[in-house]
Amino acid sequence: MTISDKEKQALLGASAVLTRRKFLGAAGAGIIAAPALADTLADVPQRAPGPPVGPVSERSQYVHLDRVLEAAPGKLKVDLGLAINSKTPLDKLSGTITPSDMHYERSHSGSPDLDPAKHRLLIHGMTKKELVLSVDELRAMPSVSRIHFMECSGNGWENWKKADPGLTVQDTHGLVSMHEWTGVRLAYLMDLVGADPKSTWMLAEGGDAAGVARSIPLTDEILDEVFVAYAQNGEPLRPAHGFPIRLFVPGMEGNLSIKWLRRLKFGNQPTMTRWETDRYTQLLPSGKARQFQLYQEVNSVITAPSGTMRIRPGYNRITGLAWSGRGKIVKVEVSMDGGASWREARINAPVLHKAQVRFDADWTWDGKPTRIVSRATDDKGFVQPTREAFVAMMGENALFHYNAQQTWGIDTEGKVTNVLA
Repeated sequence: MTISDKEKQALLGASAVLTRRKFLGAAGAGIIAAPALADTLADVPQRAPGPPVGPVSERSQYVHLDRVLEAAPGKLKVDLGLAINSKTPLDKLSGTITPSDMHYERSHSGSPDLDPAKHRLLIHGMTKKELVLSVDELRAMPSVSRIHFMECSGNGWENWKKADPGLTVQDTHGLVSMHEWTGVRLAYLMDLVGADPKSTWMLAEGGDAAGVARSIPLTDEILDEVFVAYAQNGEPLRPAHGFPIRLFVPGMEGNLSIKWLRRLKFGNQPTMTRWETDRYTQLLPSGKARQFQLYQEVNSVITAPSGTMRIRPGYNRITGLAWSGRGKIVKVEVSMDGGASWREARINAPVLHKAQVRFDADWTWDGKPTRIVSRATDDKGFVQPTREAFVAMMGENALFHYNAQQTWGIDTEGKVTNVLA
């Protein structure tokens, strides 16, 4: 195939526009782009047919998304048999919705793949009647679909006492993900069994080998928002995320959203399982332990530029995620001078209840060493604390619910590293 001189000029003109756009896109991402392999449309490979339509749409061979495995705080990229967590690649995702296979994973005894035809949910305790429900029966009930984030209470624990400069945002904040969840409201199930109004607590128990079980207070907020989920992002839950059913408790620590749910028991006091006595408690500076610290507090993190990335002097676009377990995000501020001054970032719609938002801000970097940081405010008036204020309140012996501001350092070469403020 040959083209005329006029067509060549048109292609060259178009490629010049694309080259400028490509440069702005690279600067906007805050990352030094790889050299272009085709500088004009004339150099782009010829059109060619691709593989036929298949049963599953795979990712492009040029897209590489992986979760990072973790054995304990500071023990990352471990062998599969040692891992207790796998973290979401926040630095490689766009928007706010997490692909189902990139949802972070936390398990205490592996992920059973339960037969939905055999699985059952028992609902009993302070009720007029007991019910044993099949998965099909649950799926036949009136359903709700809601977009919420889920976060492990251990998210951020990498930076509690020290900052490894080689960490990425996936390493520091990868235990949070967001999806559309579908299921049956807890309030509907409580009506079916005639739950006693004097019942103030609910025990939720999972079907995994560890027998994870948590006591959940039956507040008005819980009754209004909690549901038994069977779908995630339009598909059945995956085994690692609770297939065939799980409890979903929006805005609260992920361990409450019991996976492989098999029992709900209503009562008038907490059961005090090992998961709320020995585990998931906080040792405070006073020496006392805090129990039932359930909310995931207001939080944010800059995802680009972030740890191990490189930027160029000149225009850069700062972008990140913000969320709160108490409500909506109403404001995100960013600082390009280590917190000495702040300016408000743009928040991209939609802004939903107990959901992550994407924020961004324009920045012209002068090439001098600096630090960038974000802080979020929710509609209940909670503001993300500095690390100094957070540690003063919680001390350094705790492990969970770390929501201090995340700081990234930038040196004269544009290298971005994880630092403590």
